[in-house]
Amino acid sequence: MKLHSRLRRRESGRLRALPINRLIPNALTVLALAAGVTALRFGLEGRWEHAIGMILLAAVFDALDGRIARLIGGTSGFGAQLDSLSDVIAFGLVPGMLVHQFAMKGIAGFGWVVALVYITCCALRLARFNTKLNDPDMPPWAYNYFNGVPAPAGAGLALLPMILAQQFPEAFFANPWLNAIWLLAIAALMISRVPTYAMKKVRVPQSQVPLALLAVGVIAAAAVSEPWLTLAAIAIVYIAFIPFSIRSYSRLAAESARTKAERDGIVVAMTDEGGR
Repeated sequence: MKLHSRLRRRESGRLRALPINRLIPNALTVLALAAGVTALRFGLEGRWEHAIGMILLAAVFDALDGRIARLIGGTSGFGAQLDSLSDVIAFGLVPGMLVHQFAMKGIAGFGWVVALVYITCCALRLARFNTKLNDPDMPPWAYNYFNGVPAPAGAGLALLPMILAQQFPEAFFANPWLNAIWLLAIAALMISRVPTYAMKKVRVPQSQVPLALLAVGVIAAAAVSEPWLTLAAIAIVYIAFIPFSIRSYSRLAAESARTKAERDGIVVAMTDEGGR
C-alpha cells in the first residue's frame, strides 16, 4: 500500500503530456522570437534588407500563433506570457536597435536615448495589454479595437524610413534626426489611448469574398515586383486609417453611453412606480 501510494504521488507530480497540436501556437511564438533576434544579427552586419524581412516574418508568426491557439482551443496563460515576452524583444528591442544602428549612431547619446524610449514604450504597451486581458468591464464592441498601436504594427511603422531608404538610396530617409523624431512619434502612439482597429472579428460579406481575394492577389504581386514601395504603402495606409478608427470608436462609445443612460432611466422609472 505504501509503495502504491508513493507511485501515485509521483505520477501526480509529473507534468501532463500535451498533444502536439497544443504546442503549435507556442512553437510559432518561439519562431517569431527567433526571427526577431535574427533580424538583430542581420542589422549588426549591415544587411538591412534581410533585417526588415525577418521582422516581417516575425509579425506573420505572431499573427498566426494567437489565431491558431483560439481555433484549436490551445490558449493558455503560459502562451500569453510567452507571446508578450517574444513581442517585447522582436517588436520592441530589435526595431529600436535596428533604427539606432541604421541612422541614429550619428547623434551620439541622444540616439541611444530615443531607442531606449521606444523599447520602454513597447514594454509598457504590452504590460497594459496583459492587464486588460479578459477584462469583465470591457464592452463587447471594444474588443474590435486596440488601445494604441499594437507592437507588431509599431515595429513596422518604426522601420518605415529604413524601408523607404531601400527604395530611395538618397540620404534623406537615413537622416538621424528624421528617424529619431519618427521613432519617438511611434513610441507615443504605442502607449497612447488612441483606438486602432484590431481586425479580430472582421467579417467579409459573401458577395465581397472574390474582391477580397483579388485584393490579396494584387498585394502579393505588388510585393514581389516592388516590395519596398508595397511595404511603405501598407504602413501609410495603416496610418491613414487611424482617424477612421478614432471616429468609429467614438461613435460606438457614444451609442453605448446613450443606451446605458436610457436603460438606467427606465430602471429608475420602474423603481419609482413600484414604490408608489
